[in-house]
Amino acid sequence: MPKVRQDAWSHEDDLLLAETVLRHIREGSTQLKAFDEVGDLLNRTSAACGFRWNAEVRQKYEQAVELAKKQRKEKKRKEASHHPAVMQQVHLPFSYEVQEEIEEKEEDQPVYHAAVQKDPEPELHMTQVIRYLKSLQKDSSATDSVKNQLKDLETENAKLKDINLQLNSQLESMSEDYQALIQIMDRARKMVMFDEQDYQMKPHFRMEKNGNLENVAR
Repeated sequence: MPKVRQDAWSHEDDLLLAETVLRHIREGSTQLKAFDEVGDLLNRTSAACGFRWNAEVRQKYEQAVELAKKQRKEKKRKEASHHPAVMQQVHLPFSYEVQEEIEEKEEDQPVYHAAVQKDPEPELHMTQVIRYLKSLQKDSSATDSVKNQLKDLETENAKLKDINLQLNSQLESMSEDYQALIQIMDRARKMVMFDEQDYQMKPHFRMEKNGNLENVAR
């Protein structure tokens, strides 16, 4: 049954991880074994331990890692010097120094990738999922609100267009009435002018005391 743990890493957890990895390096063991050991102690998967080491912890212990590698070299050289007969019986295709360089290069590579493929564990908190879903809900609510506001604005815009058409129609009608009124007033003015001219052209008489009619000049 895979180990699953969602809580965050504490300072004590990081310290235990670093001490275990450094001890395995000094003893000539592998980092994967160190991750397995820490995973058993903290009830985490080795993949989670490997990811934590490579992503957060290792950069804080670079000098300690180099020192552990030197101690491992010294330990291997002492063991080789104490058992020369055994080393002579083992026919290696390369020298001891080359083997150490290969081991160091392998340690420098991120090891959590293989561990993740073997035993994946997504580092995802339930609170993060809830927070993400709430943000989606808020975004959805905001989108619905904007859609409703847009719909109201479109309706109001349509009403304003109808009112504008009505006002333009009324304006055209008033303009026609105004032109007709101007024409009527112009005709009335001309008629008044003609009447005044006719009045001035007609002779006017008045009767004198003796009974005679006299033409009154204007």
